[in-house]
Amino acid sequence: MAKILLVDDDVELTELLAEVLNIEGFDVELAYNGEEALKLLNFSHDIVLLDVMMPVLNGIETLKQIRKSFSTPVLMLTARGDDIDRVLGLELGADDYLSKPFNDRELVARIKAILRRTQNQSTALSASSNIEKDDNKHLEFGGITLYPGRQQALYLERDLDLTGTEFALLQILIKHPGQILSRELLSLEILGKRLTPFDRAIDMHISNLRKKLPERADNLPWFKTLRGRGYLLVTEK
Repeated sequence: MAKILLVDDDVELTELLAEVLNIEGFDVELAYNGEEALKLLNFSHDIVLLDVMMPVLNGIETLKQIRKSFSTPVLMLTARGDDIDRVLGLELGADDYLSKPFNDRELVARIKAILRRTQNQSTALSASSNIEKDDNKHLEFGGITLYPGRQQALYLERDLDLTGTEFALLQILIKHPGQILSRELLSLEILGKRLTPFDRAIDMHISNLRKKLPERADNLPWFKTLRGRGYLLVTEK
């Protein structure tokens, strides 16, 4: 049973969501502000649902603190139209966002999509009988080495400290070097959702990767943006 930490100061909404998620088979723990959330969060939680607008410690500041110690997936709950909060949340390492008010089914679907990705990575790790075998299962490109089993990305042996979503995005691009991957495909494969107008989640995750990756030895950019088409991992000039 997946364990969710639900963080929102709206008591009525939070209890209603907890009931819905319990019916769906999730184990839900509640916090009503960021400080409570940070005290409760531990490695037993599979995902955090984090509201932005809260007293005591808001969602953005809470996310900053979470990312100092945890790679747990975070789904931000934002007010409709708060583009600044969405962009800032993604820049700080949130996996995705969902605008209020939202449909219960959409929330559950988004949670399950994120958990499928993280659980697939855990399955890959547990399938390795020891670290040595896991080390043999890796992807390489331009000095980058990805270890899918333990979800680690290195550049010339230096840890890139990627979030789970950033790792998954880099992995799919490295698996298809030189090929254009549409934003629609990336949204479905990485975030488990159809792309909607003005959705910048994938673009922000690409931007985060660009910031975390050092300059290439061949001086080429890592990624190329093709307006209206998608992204590709650059293989040649």
